[in-house]
Amino acid sequence: MKAAATTWKTVWNYLKYLVWLSPCLIVAGLTTGLLTNAWGIVPLGLMGVGLGLAIAWLLLYSNALAGFLGQRSTQAGTNALVATLAVIVILGLVNFLGVRYAARLDLTENQLFTLAPQSVQVVKELEEPVKVWIFSPTPNPTDQALLDNYRRQGTQFSYEYIDPQSNPGLVRRFGMQAPGEVYLEKGEQRRLVQVLGEGQPLSEQRLTNGIAQLSNPTQAKIYFIQGHGERSLEAGQGAISKALGELEGEGFSASPLKLTDTTTIPEDASVVVLAGPQQSLLEPELKAINDYLKRRSGLLVMADPDSKADLDPLLQPWGVKMGDRLIVDPDGEAAGYGAGMTIISQYGSHPITEKLGGGFSLFPVAQPLEVVNKDGITTTPLLITSDRTQAQRINEDGTLSFDPATDFQGQMLLGVALSRPVKDAEDASPEPSPSPEASPSPEAGDDKADSAPETRLVIIGNSSFVTDGMVTQQLNKDVFLNSINWLSQQSGESLAVRPKEATNRRILLNGWTQILLSVGAVLFLPIVGFLMAFGIWWLRR
Repeated sequence: MKAAATTWKTVWNYLKYLVWLSPCLIVAGLTTGLLTNAWGIVPLGLMGVGLGLAIAWLLLYSNALAGFLGQRSTQAGTNALVATLAVIVILGLVNFLGVRYAARLDLTENQLFTLAPQSVQVVKELEEPVKVWIFSPTPNPTDQALLDNYRRQGTQFSYEYIDPQSNPGLVRRFGMQAPGEVYLEKGEQRRLVQVLGEGQPLSEQRLTNGIAQLSNPTQAKIYFIQGHGERSLEAGQGAISKALGELEGEGFSASPLKLTDTTTIPEDASVVVLAGPQQSLLEPELKAINDYLKRRSGLLVMADPDSKADLDPLLQPWGVKMGDRLIVDPDGEAAGYGAGMTIISQYGSHPITEKLGGGFSLFPVAQPLEVVNKDGITTTPLLITSDRTQAQRINEDGTLSFDPATDFQGQMLLGVALSRPVKDAEDASPEPSPSPEASPSPEAGDDKADSAPETRLVIIGNSSFVTDGMVTQQLNKDVFLNSINWLSQQSGESLAVRPKEATNRRILLNGWTQILLSVGAVLFLPIVGFLMAFGIWWLRR
């Protein structure tokens, strides 16, 4: 009997360790239920057995529990357990807040991983779902991060990667020709955005412009007047072919226009552009433009100081006169461009320029504008030079001269925006008085595209800033495209900076430079390190 009692006591002492099965069973039940999303007999049974063991242990070993909790080792273990659980809870909360309130810091030069304001605006204004289809079996992490940025801006945007081999139905539906093609789909509309390839990542600019074109499928017509030595629309020296490509990417349709072949501006013209004329317009041509400006219209005039075109008959009724001087900018010379490069960092309060603050635009060989306010016309400065610029006279031999008594120094206007209601198109006074500056009207920043139709003008004392070699420099493209958008009167929304592309920072080294760098890395630096170590050893020996 004594042996049996001893055996039972030993078994009883070991049974108390079954309590450690309790948390294991409870965790197993919870895990099973969460993973299967079904709270059937198995997860509930595991949790019930675990809780039963815990309750039984508390009832049978209540006296031992008090002594167990009073031990120093128990208190230390409890503190460690509580600290561990607290760390787990804190990390869980941090991760939860990080997922729900995502915040990112983009330290790249051109903010490549931050969506441009225009992209954010386009996605947030989507009224119908838009989906991006990428026909590639392996997602590119950079492209996927860009698409995730878009998806964070609105619930109407989504994307999906498709394996062409396993989805022949979608291949036929979109008419896919090659792997890597990216399509946009909105309702029944589909548009090819680009074809991804080696070294050809997904372009934010193309994606944003594609979404904007799906939202507004109507193409506005832009006519470029030709026949007076204007900038060529085809690739070549001094041409503006890249600017036309940017316009087409924004959903515009650009065409040349010779006013000698027609007596009127076409009725479908949203904007007419006069880019760098070298000869004066004929009387019938001026009449056609003035008749165009009596209806809802937009005219962009860009003229250079070396032009022989007399634009006063066209611009004077608006209170604008082209200066007969050349802007000389010390900032351009200090930046290495030369004194003839005008660097603009000050912009007027206007939908064209309101989001360009803090950036630079470059205007080689520019002239100042003489502007006065006219009754019935809203006049807004756009491009304002620094207070260090001078308006220097161009002599007959091509040299420059500056006379403080007659020539102006200080802030000047290089660009100006003007508008007036169509009903008041013939009421403006014809005689301006010259002035180097114009004060903005109280209504300068208003955009009335969604209210009464207007006649709008943008006048810039330079056309070189949109040539093929300059249009992609700094904010030049944004000044040009924002001007066209505002003149077209398609939207009452403020205009924004376009998405930026990665800057090519590849360094090209000649043969000798590569050899010197290799020798320096392999021999020179290790020898210097060895000599420094030997010197330290010598001093401490």
